[in-house]
Amino acid sequence: MRLLFIGDVVGISGCEFLMKKLPDYKKENEIDVCIANGENSAQGNGVTPHSCKMLYDSGVDFITLGNHSFKRPEIMDYLDSESAIIRPYNFPSSAPGKGVAVIDKGRFRVAVISLMGTVYMEALNNPFYEADKALKEVDGCKTIIVDFHAEATAEKRSLGFYLDGKVTAVLGTHTHIQTADAQILPNGTAYITDVGMTGPVQSVLGIEPELAIKKLKLHLPVRFSNASGDCFMNACMIDINEKTGKPTNIKRVVLK
Repeated sequence: MRLLFIGDVVGISGCEFLMKKLPDYKKENEIDVCIANGENSAQGNGVTPHSCKMLYDSGVDFITLGNHSFKRPEIMDYLDSESAIIRPYNFPSSAPGKGVAVIDKGRFRVAVISLMGTVYMEALNNPFYEADKALKEVDGCKTIIVDFHAEATAEKRSLGFYLDGKVTAVLGTHTHIQTADAQILPNGTAYITDVGMTGPVQSVLGIEPELAIKKLKLHLPVRFSNASGDCFMNACMIDINEKTGKPTNIKRVVLK
């Protein structure tokens, strides 16, 4: 089985790029399952039913989220009704949506868990304990993909080693910069600190550079807007033994 995990999709331009490029890429590379982090897929940030539809129409099978999960009010009911999207598991149980789900392709099943870091981020439940709880909900599923939406590289690396041998892959998201450490850890789990982003190339994490500079230089309130121009897709391609759930290879992807 070959799985493609796409880094944080930014804005409508990122969605439109996937609609144009992803179908052929999936066909050429024989992708069986495609997952994307869509928490910034709406214009501005957050996620909406419309941006989700654009991702599904492009060929994404499943959407994970992060700290902007509830930014847009129109997504609240959608998270409870749509089965192919999850928010971080360590949000309170009263929050809309769920944090774990299973993609059933008939020949194989893929469990997906979303977790959010707490270092330099919101004070949610500890992701290490929450990972243990989430794994009990997918007991019996061989292939388990964890999207760890976190800021600190040390926290991401630590959870990777904590789950090494327990899950198929731990894939970092949130910082929008693809890291050069895609690897298979000692006990057989595929890992990368950050998958990267899908959106405007000439941007600061998808934002107009001038606006990011103004915010950091002047320390005054700035209303961000998505950058324009040519886009790219950052992703990871993972080959998985569907009988054991063990990865045999992980490869960074940059598609322009």
